[in-house]
Amino acid sequence: MNFQFSDNVAALQPSAIREILKFTGMPGVISFAAGNPAPEAFPTETVAQISADLLREDPILAMQYSITEGYPALRNLLKERMTAEKAFCEGKDELIITSGAQQANELTCKVLLNKGDTLICEAPSFIGSINAFKSYGVNLFSIPLESDGMNIEALEEALKTQPNCKIIYVIPNFQNPTGGVMSLEKRKALYELACRYDVVILEDNPYGDLRYDGENVPSIKSMDTENRVVYSGTFSKILAPGFRVGYVSGPAEIISKITVCKQVSDVHSNIWAQAVCERFMRITNMDEYLANLRNIYRRKRDIMLSEMKTSFSKKISYQKPQGGLFIWCTLPDDCDMNAFCKKAVSEYKIALVPGNAFLINESDKTTSFRMNFSTPTDEQLIEGTRILGAMSKEVLGE
Repeated sequence: MNFQFSDNVAALQPSAIREILKFTGMPGVISFAAGNPAPEAFPTETVAQISADLLREDPILAMQYSITEGYPALRNLLKERMTAEKAFCEGKDELIITSGAQQANELTCKVLLNKGDTLICEAPSFIGSINAFKSYGVNLFSIPLESDGMNIEALEEALKTQPNCKIIYVIPNFQNPTGGVMSLEKRKALYELACRYDVVILEDNPYGDLRYDGENVPSIKSMDTENRVVYSGTFSKILAPGFRVGYVSGPAEIISKITVCKQVSDVHSNIWAQAVCERFMRITNMDEYLANLRNIYRRKRDIMLSEMKTSFSKKISYQKPQGGLFIWCTLPDDCDMNAFCKKAVSEYKIALVPGNAFLINESDKTTSFRMNFSTPTDEQLIEGTRILGAMSKEVLGE
C-alpha cells in the first residue's frame, strides 16, 4: 500500500541529532553529541525515597488520572519561584505543566499560528523546536546570531518584510547549540520591537539555572509590561529528563488555549513525575542543590576547555560558555564541516553534531559544530578531546 501523508508531516525528517546518536552505540565511540545531564548529577537516592514515600502514602495520586493543567501543588511552587524571579505576574499570567519544554513550545506554536504565518527564530537554533514548528506549516525565518544574541537590525527588517509575523522564538540563556547569552541591551531591544510590531515572544529557558560564571541577566519575561511573552521551562536539565516534566507560563488567554490542545494531545503529563518534582522542590534546599549542579558542570566544562586549548588546532575558534552544556566550535571558512564531523566519528570514533543540524535548511552552509561536555565521563572528556585535537591538526594543521 502507498501511504499518503498529511501536508504537515510529509516533509519532516528525523532529527539529525537523533540519527547521530545511533553512532554512540558503536563500540569505542566517545560521544560529544548528546545534550544529556551528567549521570553523577542525578539525585537518585532522593528520588527513590520520594517515590517510595509517595507510593506508600498517596498511591492513588501517583497512579490515577489528573487534571490537564498539572499537579496543583507543583504549579503553585513554580508560580512562587517564578514570581520571585519576576517571570510570572499573578492576575495576568497562568501556568500549565507540559511533557517537557518541547511540548510547551510546540503547543504555543499550535495555538497562535496558522499555516503560512511567520515564526522568527535564531540561526542556529534548537532542532527539536524547529521541527515542531515545521510540523504546522509555518513560514520559518531565521535571524543570524551574534556573540550577544540576535542581529537586531536583521530582526527588524524581518518584522517589516515577512508576512504575518506572529512569534519570535529565542533561547536567551546558554543557547542551544551555541552556548551564547543574549545581552540585556538586546533583550530590551527585542522586546521593544515585539511591542512595536505586535508579536508574541516565546522565551525558552531550559538552561537558565545552569549559570556558573558571570552575572544573571534579567529574563525578557521580567520586562513584559504588555503581556506578550510566553515563557517555557523544564526540569530536564536540573532534575531528570526522563520525567518529561516541563511548564509554560504566559498570558492567561494563551495558556487556556494550550490547556485545551493538551487535553486532546495527551490528557495530562505524567502525574507521578510531577508529584516527585513537587516533593523534591519542597524538601530540598534548591539554592544549594543548584549550586552543586553548577559545580559539576563548571568542572566538566573546564576539563574540556583545558584539553581543547592544548590539543586543538589553533584554526578552530570557540568561546568559553558561562553556563549550559555546550561548546560551539567554528572551522575555517574553506573547511568542509560535514566531512570533518564524519571523519571524526567514522575514523576516530568521536561523535559531534554538525552545525547545519540546527538550521532551518540543513543545506545552508556553516562551518560550525557542537560539542557537549556534560554527558561524557571525565576520562572520556580528556581522551576524546585529545583524539579530536590530533585529528584537527592532521586536517587543518597547527
